[in-house]
Amino acid sequence: MERDLGSRKVQCVGRGSFIISLPKEWVHETEISRGSELIFKVLDDGSALLIPRKAFKARESEKPKLREYWLYVKPEDDSASLRRKITALYVVGADIIHLRFRDKSCLQKHRAAMNDLVKNNLLGSEIIDESENEITIRILINHPNLPVEMAIRRMAVLALAANKEAVSALKSEGDNFMKVVSEIYNDVSRLNLYVIRQLKYHLERGLFKDLGFKSPKEFLGYRIVANDIKNIADNALNLANNIFSLKKLIEDKTLTIKELDEEIYTQITDFCSLMHQTFEETLKVMFKRDYEEADEIFSRIEKYSSIERKIAMTIFAKKLDPNIALTLGLILDAVRRIMEYCQNIAEITQNRTIEDFISQFI
Repeated sequence: MERDLGSRKVQCVGRGSFIISLPKEWVHETEISRGSELIFKVLDDGSALLIPRKAFKARESEKPKLREYWLYVKPEDDSASLRRKITALYVVGADIIHLRFRDKSCLQKHRAAMNDLVKNNLLGSEIIDESENEITIRILINHPNLPVEMAIRRMAVLALAANKEAVSALKSEGDNFMKVVSEIYNDVSRLNLYVIRQLKYHLERGLFKDLGFKSPKEFLGYRIVANDIKNIADNALNLANNIFSLKKLIEDKTLTIKELDEEIYTQITDFCSLMHQTFEETLKVMFKRDYEEADEIFSRIEKYSSIERKIAMTIFAKKLDPNIALTLGLILDAVRRIMEYCQNIAEITQNRTIEDFISQFI
């Protein structure tokens, strides 16, 4: 809250020293006297903040309060709904979450779901206490140990690995790929929730410079990027499920299919590798804040669209078995979406750097 205490004229004394008188009302309120020290802090807009030494010490020594929440769980409550509530609290920055159950049987009903949620979805969280009718979850991760940029980079590596595993599953033997893709998907989901949590934490406190941002507007861009990377993992999991179903039909001899067309599969895998490389480059450009490189990526992607159309036409022209044609189409669609996410990230990069880019020529 601001209070207007009038204005004061700056005076020059001695050898270029400048002084200004302090409002008497403020001096009395803050108990400033002769010899008292004032801390000067310069804000982003050029204005100055004056803090009495006593108040500054009190502020520095004040420990941030933990954000603690209680959820009361009834026997008829649904575990999936309870998971969503806890996940939402995690995202908005909860430090401690207490789950208080009506009785022991109610706790037992939800215990497995809570253990699974903490273990597989909420990065840095642990169940630190449990009684007959209460479970306490503590979020222990410290954001300086895992910066947002590092978390997003890790998300991208994992999501692309899931996509590659799903695509290669069409020719591989066995069904271990389902386990691999599912585990990677869970890791990406955990990191995504962590990124959202950290973005909200910094946004609420105005700490955009700590993330390398030049304004709070950039939070939205990073949120979109994290969501795009999560979508790559989503698409990989859906693709893996479809391939698993197809392989099951062949294994059970419900479906008889000739060998996979090597020409088309090679074209798709080459296109997939190209888009993986482009996605990684696009992410690097965003972190570098390079407008011109982002613009160059847009030009390249326009050419890549013709590759995708050519592969789609080849699938159609070869008159493959409908099941194989559908699966190849799903793979091609997943790769095409990566291409679209590259465009999204390149656009975000340009939006956050256009003012700096233009200012170079003024």
